[in-house]
Amino acid sequence: MMTIERRIQAFVKLGSFLSNFESKNGNFNHGIEDVIVSSNVYNGWFTEHNIRNSFRSIASLLSKEKLELWTKRYTLRGGKKIAIIMAGNIPLVGFHDLLSVLISGHSVLIKMSSDDNRLLPIIIDELLKIEPSFSDKIYFAEDKMENFDAMIATGSDNSARYFNYYFGKYPHIIRKSRNSVAILEGNETEQELEALAKDIFQYFGLGCRSVSKVFLPKNYDLNSLFKAFYPHRDVIENKKYANNYDYHKAIYMMGRHQFTENGFLILKEEVSLKSPVGVLHYEFYDSLDSVHSLVAEYQDNIQCVVGKGFTSFGSAQCPDLEDYADGIDTLEFLGKL
Repeated sequence: MMTIERRIQAFVKLGSFLSNFESKNGNFNHGIEDVIVSSNVYNGWFTEHNIRNSFRSIASLLSKEKLELWTKRYTLRGGKKIAIIMAGNIPLVGFHDLLSVLISGHSVLIKMSSDDNRLLPIIIDELLKIEPSFSDKIYFAEDKMENFDAMIATGSDNSARYFNYYFGKYPHIIRKSRNSVAILEGNETEQELEALAKDIFQYFGLGCRSVSKVFLPKNYDLNSLFKAFYPHRDVIENKKYANNYDYHKAIYMMGRHQFTENGFLILKEEVSLKSPVGVLHYEFYDSLDSVHSLVAEYQDNIQCVVGKGFTSFGSAQCPDLEDYADGIDTLEFLGKL
């Protein structure tokens, strides 16, 4: 049986591989480069830039210091087989669950999303080269999922109901759809607003940590946002993004809705936290206390809050190991099985 030290060492080496690969100093004979470059053919949202950014984000987590600090607070006994149903909204979004299960000493049964089924296998192949002992701990489910002890599933609100119906009898973590918001106080610097733009546009706004709504002080000048967003204007060159943008613009125009747009993003005053791709909702507030209370009221629907005193601008898509999805401590769940 592998010790926790050995498991950590394996993931540290994987992080080093991904870092070297990202910096172009790695060995590309594994076909990873071809998979990254060609993934856009299979999923139009998976651009080469976004995939490389996911690689970079994963590599940043896999240091010896971070992994040791993360795991030392838990009693990790392992010995169970954990089924993971992965989402496919952004590249490698299910990696943290995979890491959590394997670092805990459990085996994993993976059900990949059809939208993201090419990247994870090449990373697992590299992990098995680093630590062959993982070979009897990693399984893929092609169709029906069976012979497992617990379940971690991520999806939409509709799929969460399906997961609960079929897998509710097992110990489980079942995640629903969430969105992220930003709170502006009106005195943000240009650099902070430009960093906020990254939180909005990265991964085309498809992640649960993507900012889909901003709370603004009354009489806030929207031109300040458009100026900060301008460097991301090339998102409109993505056909899938452009189709969403054009569709919602047409719908709003036909419905005589009030909105502001700049050719690549629609700003719409709206109560809803969730905005479509190509649209950013905003809402004016009277006092910070009122918006803080509102955010607290909707905490079960919010993944991340960006702003002063919360997640720093530009960091929404860079979660730490302890930034668990839906606020559910995955390692604690796995440690108690």
